[in-house]
Amino acid sequence: MFDKFHEECGIFGVYGHKEAANLTYLGLYALQHRGQEGAGIVASDGERLHAEKAMGLVADIFTEERLRSLTGHIAIGHNRYSTTGSSHLKNVQPILVNYALGGLALSHNGNLVNAGLLRDELEAYGSIFQSTTDSEVIIHLIAQSRGRTLFERAVEALQRVQGAYSLLLLSEGELLAIRDPYGFRPLCIGDLDGAYVIASETCALDLIEARYIRDVEPGEAVVIDGSGLHSYHPFPPAVRRPCIFEYIYFARPDSRIYGYPVHPIRKAFGRQLARETGVEADLVIPVPDSGVPAALGYAEESGLPFEHGLIRNHYVGRTFIEPQQTIRHFGVKIKLNPIRDVLEGKRVVIVDDSIVRGTTSKKIVKMVRDAGAKEVHLRISSPPTTHPCFYGIDTPTRGELIASSHAVEEIRRYVTADTLGYLSLEGMLKVVPHAADGFCHACFSGDYAVPFPWEAIQQLGLFEH
Repeated sequence: MFDKFHEECGIFGVYGHKEAANLTYLGLYALQHRGQEGAGIVASDGERLHAEKAMGLVADIFTEERLRSLTGHIAIGHNRYSTTGSSHLKNVQPILVNYALGGLALSHNGNLVNAGLLRDELEAYGSIFQSTTDSEVIIHLIAQSRGRTLFERAVEALQRVQGAYSLLLLSEGELLAIRDPYGFRPLCIGDLDGAYVIASETCALDLIEARYIRDVEPGEAVVIDGSGLHSYHPFPPAVRRPCIFEYIYFARPDSRIYGYPVHPIRKAFGRQLARETGVEADLVIPVPDSGVPAALGYAEESGLPFEHGLIRNHYVGRTFIEPQQTIRHFGVKIKLNPIRDVLEGKRVVIVDDSIVRGTTSKKIVKMVRDAGAKEVHLRISSPPTTHPCFYGIDTPTRGELIASSHAVEEIRRYVTADTLGYLSLEGMLKVVPHAADGFCHACFSGDYAVPFPWEAIQQLGLFEH
């Protein structure tokens, strides 16, 4: 409905707790923002794996009856948003199979850029795929490996893949958490009364009152079994490239990502945006909810009053019947409504986190202007989005990204704002903690950390104009 990059996926796991499945349910609930198409949980009772998954939202899927069937002290879960593979139940994770070493379940957050090539190769040698996800490639590579343990097989399999992965692997008696050497997608470790918890974001730890211990390091494989937690670094080191968009939009503002709290970083983006693109105005309003922290920072730095000039309806379902001609801009109007008393006669700065196609920004500017604003100045707390992501974010083709083919002034005219200003890439990196360690900002710069085979580019199709 909104013109945004879509979240990737959320993963959560528990080892050593008698209510592992219930805790995983709560963890997925906290990570619902990372995927709303489907969800699943697989639990182990030490002898066999039990699975429940369906399309829809976490709270709607996991009834008391379903959770009761997920017995055991180990569990992993997954919230899905499709980055590769269509939106069908067969693509909902965790993937559950039986292979030479017993049962195996996998939850994957990320995207493998050479999955198509590997799949073609595997199918040529007789592999039969049950889904269209890139994640299933990892399962087949593990099954084909001759390693003696799940850990050995997983390492051998992952040495063949290219791209982004934060993984959870579950067998009858152990839990593995593995992060790619670049560290594209986040993953953290927590403790709950002696049980280990793995999550995409710390907000999931907070909900179950688990203590944050540390992040899974880029290139690290963590094995948790009856003898405790064991850390390995089996992959060649790479330059770290955690996704900067986690700080801009994806992560919940109450999470810590890559070891730092998200909310103050988003406020810092807003302050830097005000320093770079300040304009005479009467007030600052955010595009809720993701634009709120940056708008607060912009208002503080500029000395302008902060107001809620747009109210978001949080109870809009995933689908609704849209009238064809009755109400113009219905898709935005059903989710946002302006407060005329706040906006009328005012010079308004609207702060949002990003512009993708520009269609929603254009409707929001018009909505604010129609509510009586005298001037509308649009400010974006990230640089122009010019390139698609290949590392676990659902993005349009490059031709659909308005900033890939239009200058800022052209975009301003399209969205009909009086002025338009973006945060510079240099300014963004200037205010991010540990920026010297490196981030992936390919969606702004086109600087991709993992090279793509030409065949993979053709299969992904995201460079199309």
